[in-house]
Amino acid sequence: MFIYAGQQLRQLRERLGLTLRDVEAASSEIAARHQNQEYFIPFSRLSEIEAKGTLPSIYRIYSLAAIYRCDHRTIFGWYEVHFDTIADDNNVTQIPNTHRFASVPHLDTLQVPVAIDPGFDVRRTMNLARMIQKWGIVPLQFMPGFQRGPHTYAFVGTEDFTMYPLLMPGSFLQVDESKTEIVNEGWRSEYERPIYFIETRQEFICSWCNISDREQLVIQPHPLSPTTPRVFQYPHEAEVIGQVVGVAMRLNEWKPAGEHSIRKQPVQLN
Repeated sequence: MFIYAGQQLRQLRERLGLTLRDVEAASSEIAARHQNQEYFIPFSRLSEIEAKGTLPSIYRIYSLAAIYRCDHRTIFGWYEVHFDTIADDNNVTQIPNTHRFASVPHLDTLQVPVAIDPGFDVRRTMNLARMIQKWGIVPLQFMPGFQRGPHTYAFVGTEDFTMYPLLMPGSFLQVDESKTEIVNEGWRSEYERPIYFIETRQEFICSWCNISDREQLVIQPHPLSPTTPRVFQYPHEAEVIGQVVGVAMRLNEWKPAGEHSIRKQPVQLN
C-alpha cells in the first residue's frame, strides 16, 4: 500500500547522495538531541520502508524530513495524508462546548490582494472581488482559511446601517452564490432569517428580502435600523448575488447611529 511512498523516499535519498548508513547515523544524532530513541532509524528499517512499503512512525517521518531537508507535509502526502484538508474535515463532529479554534493548516504561502481599486469607498457596501485589481503570492507563517468555492466576499460600508445592529457597519461577509432563492418563511428568530446580498443598478445592499405578488423585491432593513424599506422590480432592477453565510465584525469600534449622516430612502412603489 505504501510502496509508492517508499520509492519516493529512496529516490530523494539517492538524489542527495546519502546512503542507508548515513541516514542511520544522522537519525541517531537527532534521537540523542531529543532524548528519544523513537527518532532513530536503523538502516535495516529504512530499507524496509523504501523497498517493502513499511509505514514509518511520526517520529521517523520527522527525522527523514529533517535529514532530507524536505517539508514533512510532502512526505505525509506520499502516504496520502494531506494536512491542507483539515479545515474541510473540521465539521465532521459537532463540538458541544465553546472552545478555541486552532486547527488551521500552517501554509507557507497565501494568495492575497496586493492592489485595490482606487475607487474603493469604505462608506459604501460593495463586492470585494470587484475591487481587487491584482492578486499576489505572499509568504506567511500562518494562514486563515479562505476556502475556494461558490463564495464571494463583501464589505458592509461604514455608512450602511441597513441591518444594524445585527450586522455592524464595516463588517466583512461571506456570500454563498449558490443560494439565490429568496426564502420568505421558516425561521424561528431574526438570527435564522436569511440575509441576502443584492446588486442594484446603483449600489450593493445587504438585507432581509421578500418577493411580493407583483414580482417586486422588497428590501427589509432590521427593525432597529434607521434605514427605510425599499422596493425594486425583480429581477430587472435588482439581482440576488447570494445569501450571507459568514460574518466577521468588530464590536468595539462602532458609533451610535445618530453620529452618522444617514439618508433615508423613500419606499418606491411601482
